[in-house]
This record gives sequence, C-alpha cells and structure tokens, in this order.
Amino acid sequence: MGDDIEVLEDEIQAYDDGTVVRIRILDVPDSDQYPEGVKYAFHYGEAGADEPIIRFDNHHGPHELHIAGQIFEIEYEGLQPLYQAWRAALPPEKRIEW
Repeated sequence: MGDDIEVLEDEIQAYDDGTVVRIRILDVPDSDQYPEGVKYAFHYGEAGADEPIIRFDNHHGPHELHIAGQIFEIEYEGLQPLYQAWRAALPPEKRIEW
C-alpha cells in the first residue's frame, strides 16, 4: 500500500454459520475517483460467495449498495449513516458485535 494511503479500520469476523462481516476504511488521496478522500466497504455475506448479502462500498469510485444480487448507486452523506444502515441490516445477534 502506498505511503499516501492509511488504513483507518480493517476488521473481519467469521461466524459458525458460514457468514463473514468485514469493515474496511482507507484514507486515500482526494481524486476524481475518491473526491471525499475515503475508500470503504461495509460487508456482510456468505464466506467465499460471489455476491454479498449486503455491502456498502465505493470500491470502483461510485458509492454503491449491493443487495440481493443487485447494485444500486447511492448518495454519500458520510460514513456514519452508511455504517448505521449496514449495521441495522445485520441479523440482530450479530449487531451486538458491531
């Protein structure tokens, strides 16, 4: 990773039911692709699956919600609202850990 990229958060948890949760937030240089200077993913899904159960990210630049095999472009209003929406979508027993 370049010197101009800082890992702010990188946590992963695998569960006995075969699901995995990962939060990754990077501080990146402001650019056309990342004008807010942040690259992030809030992920919940089956371990090894091609599609998440739910994920918010801007991996390719646009802010997106991945759900039920579909991708929706979303408005970015900051990391906290995205985190709260993602956490609310987790099964109740997993919300406690996040």
